[in-house]
Amino acid sequence: MLYSAFIFGLISSLHCVGMCGPIAMMLPVDHQNKAKKVIQILTYHLGRLTAYSTIGLIFGLLGRGFFLAGMQQNMSIFIGVLMIVIVLVPEKIFSKYNFSKPVYKVIASIKSSLGSQFKKKSYQSLFTIGLLNGFLPCGMVYVALFGAIAMQSASLGVVYMLLYGLGTLPLMTAVVYIHSMLKMPFRNKIQKAIPYVAVIIGILFILRGLGLGIPYISPSNMSLFVQGTPDCH
Repeated sequence: MLYSAFIFGLISSLHCVGMCGPIAMMLPVDHQNKAKKVIQILTYHLGRLTAYSTIGLIFGLLGRGFFLAGMQQNMSIFIGVLMIVIVLVPEKIFSKYNFSKPVYKVIASIKSSLGSQFKKKSYQSLFTIGLLNGFLPCGMVYVALFGAIAMQSASLGVVYMLLYGLGTLPLMTAVVYIHSMLKMPFRNKIQKAIPYVAVIIGILFILRGLGLGIPYISPSNMSLFVQGTPDCH
């Protein structure tokens, strides 16, 4: 299931370009020094990956709790269904509810901090921009977090979100160089593929929870990622 994180990150990066692309385009990088520019962009991405890994750790711990409680298979099915429902339910229905309201002040603070970092040109500011960018609300990240919860340990939650972040790197890097080529018609075409990918990943999680005995896809038990512990005598 870990591979699904990278694939989803790769496909959903078109959404990232639309939402976070402007941040990447405005990065205070040195456009005259190509080598330095590459390092600066990588520093920005390192900040994003750190944010994703951190929230992956938190939600991975939550998933570990479900696993220890013997609820992991049911949770995997629930998360798969939830992924599919979120994709299929019209966005206007969700827009009626402000799910971010409880953390509105936190989000406003993050955006304010982001603005101040753009005035600087240090590697620390680039890392901070990436870090804060990674903590901004994003529907695609929320879907990926469902996958992190479905993992059976904190470490796998980190790996899942790290792979998701790595999947977004190619296009989020390209937008800094060739943002003029990423025209709206092209972005719209790729954007249409995102719901299908999310549904496929949701189905994979449902199959995984059902334990149908299909190797790597739906193992008969949930020990696919967790090594057995030796018996104590």
